[in-house]
Amino acid sequence: MRYSDTDRIFDELLLTRVQAGDRRAGERLAARWYPRLMRTAYRLLRDEEQACSAVQEAWSSICRGWTGLRDTSRFPAWAYTILHRKCADRIRKNQRSREHFKAATEHDEPSIGPSGEDKVTIDQAFARLSDEHRSAATLYFSEGLTLAEIAEVTDTPVGTAKSRLFHARRQLKEILNDDDQGE
Repeated sequence: MRYSDTDRIFDELLLTRVQAGDRRAGERLAARWYPRLMRTAYRLLRDEEQACSAVQEAWSSICRGWTGLRDTSRFPAWAYTILHRKCADRIRKNQRSREHFKAATEHDEPSIGPSGEDKVTIDQAFARLSDEHRSAATLYFSEGLTLAEIAEVTDTPVGTAKSRLFHARRQLKEILNDDDQGE
């Protein structure tokens, strides 16, 4: 689902009302944004429980900071930036935990590769991308952010965001084409 101009304008209006103290506008904004944030967090983290926790943490930070957001048109990029940081924190924590676990059990268990028999879905194809490429592709394809907004969310130059999106597209195409030919 793409983020339309009408959605942007409506969210700006809601945010303006929230900043003026309208609690119901905040509830409505939360209802509109929770599914978007959850979808993005799930794509980045690939775990529903972790995604839910990251979204709750992100929304809490968003609520604390939205009164200070001067340009309401920046809300989408600002909200995804907060979510992206929460997800990145969780990814780093998970990597440290896996590395610690792997070091502790490396000699005990052989590694098992993924089964090649399963049909690759879009989510599985996304899961095969690197964290950076998956993040750029999710923000672009699923959330409809522009390259400038993706750059802002990921705290990278626009050229880097563009490059990550280019490579993500190419990898997704290769993954999906390989799976189509394998059938």
